[in-house]
Amino acid sequence: MNDIQHPAVSGARNGSATMKRLQHYLKLPSITTIREFVILFVVTVFLLLYGLVPVFGGDQLGLVGADEPRYAQIAREMLTAHSMACHDVDAKMVPRSLRPEDIRNSFHCIAGGTVTPILYGKPWLEKPALYYWRAMSFFKEFGVSDWTARLPSSSATLALVVLVFLHMRRFRPGGHLDAALITASCVAIVSFARGASTDMQLAAPFCIGMLGWYAWYETGKKFWLFDLYFFGAAATLAKGPVAPFLALSIILLFVGLRREWSVLRRTIWIPGVVLYLVMVLPWYIAVQKRNPTFYRLFFLEHNLERFATNRYQHHQPFWYYLAVLLIGLMPWTVMAIRALVDSIEVSIAEWKVRHNPQRYLGHTRAGDAFPEFLVLWALFPIVFFSFSGSKLPGYILPSIPPLTILTADYLNRSRRQGLPQWLVWAHAATCGLLVFVLALAPQHMKYETLVPSTQWLLIAGATALAFGAIVFLTIRRWGIPQVCNVTLLPVLATLVFLLGFYGKELDMNYSARPLAREIQQQAPDVKLVATDIKRDMDYGLAFYRNEPMIHYSTDGVPSEEHILVIRANDAADLDRWLAGRVYKPLFLYESQGIEVYRVYARP
Repeated sequence: MNDIQHPAVSGARNGSATMKRLQHYLKLPSITTIREFVILFVVTVFLLLYGLVPVFGGDQLGLVGADEPRYAQIAREMLTAHSMACHDVDAKMVPRSLRPEDIRNSFHCIAGGTVTPILYGKPWLEKPALYYWRAMSFFKEFGVSDWTARLPSSSATLALVVLVFLHMRRFRPGGHLDAALITASCVAIVSFARGASTDMQLAAPFCIGMLGWYAWYETGKKFWLFDLYFFGAAATLAKGPVAPFLALSIILLFVGLRREWSVLRRTIWIPGVVLYLVMVLPWYIAVQKRNPTFYRLFFLEHNLERFATNRYQHHQPFWYYLAVLLIGLMPWTVMAIRALVDSIEVSIAEWKVRHNPQRYLGHTRAGDAFPEFLVLWALFPIVFFSFSGSKLPGYILPSIPPLTILTADYLNRSRRQGLPQWLVWAHAATCGLLVFVLALAPQHMKYETLVPSTQWLLIAGATALAFGAIVFLTIRRWGIPQVCNVTLLPVLATLVFLLGFYGKELDMNYSARPLAREIQQQAPDVKLVATDIKRDMDYGLAFYRNEPMIHYSTDGVPSEEHILVIRANDAADLDRWLAGRVYKPLFLYESQGIEVYRVYARP
């Protein structure tokens, strides 16, 4: 009787076996793989695009700071020049035929407006052109707007997260989904993924290239070196020589500590070198030919002088990047630091073992090199840029992914023994702290005070305690497999809270977009705008009005009718500036302390 199988059971087993054979022969992904891809895609897209694109929470926050509107305006003007160049020869980037004339016209179309970055009609040579090219393509596809200006960073981040997932799945299975989700959910990645800037254009391809190099180191397959050279070239087109310098320094440190100098020689792969030069040199040569001052401005002033001096007014204390790192890794800060310390300990132990020839007699490589590589990759940019005379948060963005990968790897290796109790408490407290700070952010924006009302302090404190308790109890009950899932809750909740409920307040306090709209409504027939305000609002108004601003101090007072935008504290200077002119107040932009006047034409 025991040998007799029920037909339903037998059919289910045969069906399962058939499905497995079908998946094997057709190379179909497993149900687990499909589920992981769906989770990765849904969570990452939400983190990157919610509150950014109009169809997904609305484009809540306009361009902020000085760099975002400036870079977006450069891409807009380059696109205009490119379109005009193509129109002049009635050609597109792909030749209509192989006739020499059609090929020349298409080349003219490609080069027109894409070589020299332009701001307000003049060359702007501070940064290479990768961001501008990518923004131009999004502008052409979806129209010129603030959210399309941010899509180059969001799409680059998505590529980075997916490549982290695929790399870890291939070489360190088990923690691959956590590695991708932790990367996508830390504050630094979420913030820079939503910025119209060059920082993510450097960090994403640089990190993909470094993962490719290590894949080659571990497998010996030259295919993986393609990643290093291709994405290294993309990073060089994003920010210049800092990309190959960082990559070469990290690789040199790694092979030097492991005394595998032949690896450095074998890294020099001729097809890869040719690919790198073919991608990088044409633009650098072309922009120098058209702008003879490019090499001096870009390499000497905006690379060497920026590092060695405080010429651009970005001086910060030596410990600045430690603070940036602690904030940028939130809410994974404690876990990441613990993972880094653990990996340093593992790397030191490996280093000691490698110096015992009896232990690895007959072996070509000592132990697992991945933690050691990630530690060097994470620490070198932080240490290097700490000596820089100019410091900005985005400089150490390439150090974040190796730390998030180390965190996921640490969690995966700790599944059997579990996490220390103090680490669970500290991680839950960090999640609660993130919620507490961000819950109070709207109050600071509204009332510009460091100490909010007692009511809001109690609300923020209770919310932080609730999220911290959820994180702690979930990890304690279900263990490490749920660490990443439950930590995503406060990240997603605060993102919805800030952009879904307080997006307009963020826009009013930090962007020039509402101010530009109000000026357009109040004086739609006046084109000229003169300003005496801080740089970020000045560049913001220039982007949203698509016109360069006039400055009384340098350009003089225009005789034509114009709009004057000044700080409210500077209103006393109106009589000095506009003696004998007729003007009237239009409105007070109270959230940023700005007054707007209509100045009539000189009689």
